[in-house]
Amino acid sequence: DLQKIIQMADLFGVTTDYLLKDELLPETETPAVYYGNETAEPVRRVSMEEANEFLEIKAKGAPVVANATALCILSPVILIVLGALAESRKTGISEGAAGAVGCIFLFGMVALAVYMFITFGLRESRFESFEKEYFETEYGVTGMVREKSRAYEGTFARGLAMGVVLCIISVIPLIVAGAAGAPDFVCAVLVGLLLLMVAAGINTITRVSMIKSSYDTLLQEGEYT
Repeated sequence: DLQKIIQMADLFGVTTDYLLKDELLPETETPAVYYGNETAEPVRRVSMEEANEFLEIKAKGAPVVANATALCILSPVILIVLGALAESRKTGISEGAAGAVGCIFLFGMVALAVYMFITFGLRESRFESFEKEYFETEYGVTGMVREKSRAYEGTFARGLAMGVVLCIISVIPLIVAGAAGAPDFVCAVLVGLLLLMVAAGINTITRVSMIKSSYDTLLQEGEYT
């Protein structure tokens, strides 16, 4: 019934063409996996619900992992800047106090980042087999994931390009300051700016790459073949 096909397409967020053309193996037929000269049954079959849950966890976890990575990159900024200011004698802070405050910020930010990494890792741990073992997807999953992957290609390309550009141009202010003979504390501040721009670039790259890799994982493409 054409009307029901249209309603199903709206319900699952796919095209009617996809619903009509996607291949479905008979229930009694299960393709084998070949490892050299041996054959083995597939480890598992991934349902539509599991696929959507995996994609949702990756989408929610991408900013968590990206922010945690950025925290690791930014962790030494306070130590560098305060150390340079203390050495320049332009502030009343001593080198010992600057080092102590800087180290507190450094270890605090790293600890927070590690907490974020661990909590996300625990949430996605039950999907580890998706990235390490062969699996099959149930009817409709591949088409749904492929459509989402194609729709995300533009966002992925823009995010990747923006992140790479930020990392490249981050060193320019420091080069200019060095060529102009700027004082050490100014260079230290610019090192902090460099790390800030690198953190922003890596943050962007991590976000888009994690979401793109979630599609590749379910499609078993690229490094997940």
